[in-house]
Amino acid sequence: MKLEHIGIAIRNSADSEKIFAELLGSDSYKSENVESEGVKTTFFNVGESKIELLQALDPQSPVAKFIEKRGEGIHHLAFEVEDIDFELNRLEELGYQLIHRTPKDGADNKRIAFLHPKSTNGVLIELCQEKT
Repeated sequence: MKLEHIGIAIRNSADSEKIFAELLGSDSYKSENVESEGVKTTFFNVGESKIELLQALDPQSPVAKFIEKRGEGIHHLAFEVEDIDFELNRLEELGYQLIHRTPKDGADNKRIAFLHPKSTNGVLIELCQEKT
């Protein structure tokens, strides 16, 4: 398991992409819409990990609700796993609350599932696995 990316909820992609390009000294390498989550994602490489900017495309999306409640900022931590199905079963058996029992398609060619922050010290955790 490794830290794959840090997700940051943002209001405006153009403004935030400029900020992070300046901070990191490089442009984003990818942007895509993830319809299942109602977001536009933009990725920046940072060493062996990434920054994922999340702009809500749907006012009812989880990211839009997050920004409405808490404002812009860190939304989640994502950990890459070798077998997401195994990890979801393992963590559920240990008592963690799953938001998704079954992985779904996410951004950047990944299968994803989230753990509820109520069971992870208030931090939304994403598990992701490269699609094969």
